Amino acid sequence: MMKTVDEHLADILASTQELPPLDLALLDAGNGVLAEPVTAPVDLPPFDNSAMDGYAVLAADVAGASDTSPVTLSVVGDIAAGDSDAHGIRAGLCARIMTGAPVPAGADAIVPVEWTDGGTAKVVIRRSATAGHYVRRSGEDVTAGQTVLDAGTRLGAAQIGMLAAIGRARVLVRPRPRVVVLSTGSELVEPGRPVGPGQIWDSNSFALTAAATEAGAIGFRHGMVGDDPGQVLATIEEQLGSADLIITSGGVSMGARDVVKEVLSGLGTMRFDKIAMRPGKPQGFGLLDGRTPVFTLPGNPVSAYVSFQVFVRPALRALQGLPPEPAPTVVARLTAPATSPAGLRHYLRGVLEYRDGEYQVTLAEGQGSHQVFSLASSNCLIVVAEDVTELAAGDPVSVMRLP
Repeated sequence: MMKTVDEHLADILASTQELPPLDLALLDAGNGVLAEPVTAPVDLPPFDNSAMDGYAVLAADVAGASDTSPVTLSVVGDIAAGDSDAHGIRAGLCARIMTGAPVPAGADAIVPVEWTDGGTAKVVIRRSATAGHYVRRSGEDVTAGQTVLDAGTRLGAAQIGMLAAIGRARVLVRPRPRVVVLSTGSELVEPGRPVGPGQIWDSNSFALTAAATEAGAIGFRHGMVGDDPGQVLATIEEQLGSADLIITSGGVSMGARDVVKEVLSGLGTMRFDKIAMRPGKPQGFGLLDGRTPVFTLPGNPVSAYVSFQVFVRPALRALQGLPPEPAPTVVARLTAPATSPAGLRHYLRGVLEYRDGEYQVTLAEGQGSHQVFSLASSNCLIVVAEDVTELAAGDPVSVMRLP
């Protein structure tokens, strides 16, 4: 009896535990997931500062300034960014100031240098400025004690910048999972080398390693392993100490040389099932050492890739403490009819476009599980439910967007 896609995914997620958090330096924490909320220890900006190069003034002094009636003020000093000296001005005076420099006591506005003659002892100002003009107020970005990043936030460039801006050098994160990918099959040849009769270049390990990286993990391509049972088992066991998750492709169906299924059956919690889906029916999953998820995916390239998006991607998110969601999904209208086998969840390759105020999706040419070109030419998977066998042009369908 076949398992449903949802049953298989539920079993996977029930066995997938969050990675323990690590205290990491900021640049090592990139693309990790925060394991703690982060609050600001100080206001940002921590002091009133200038948003422009120009002159710090009293707004009342320049209220009537214009091209025909300029105002002249005495310049009493220069204030650069990083200046820690105490500065102040009073009526009739101003100070030259650089972007980011602290606003001197008494000043309440900044006049950009472009509105002046650029004077150093006296300056002619030709436009008025109201109180607060080009002044960055203390705390206008963040106030002390404010939560700036919630637990569960993935740390991209902007988030790393936020942490640095509040003075954090290290942060507690669930790190990017280390994913080891290997392909099995004596027919496989490393790309760049010549192929002989009956041989093909290995594409699965490259595609799956790239997919793991796209999903926020650190992908390590081990490469290819032949159909020798002892070598396959030894290679997988060798990776258990360094991997947070292992992916194999090939050798999991019903053939006489399906070596992955042969050597892993009965080990740990490994089990092999037929899943009610197309492509990707033969699947294996389990924990070999009590903690490391091992996914044994089909050998056909499209089957392996679809299996990754449906099963492995949610597990990678779960390892990082994120909701185990599939790739982003939208509803689109089919541009042509489609058929699907009864009882199977069908993942059809397609091209998704936004036209005339709605999403529209067109079936890719070539839906065979071996046809890599149609996968490379697609940007989505059209998800057809198990109880749907026919779809007409214009019907709404669920579409999983691919990275």
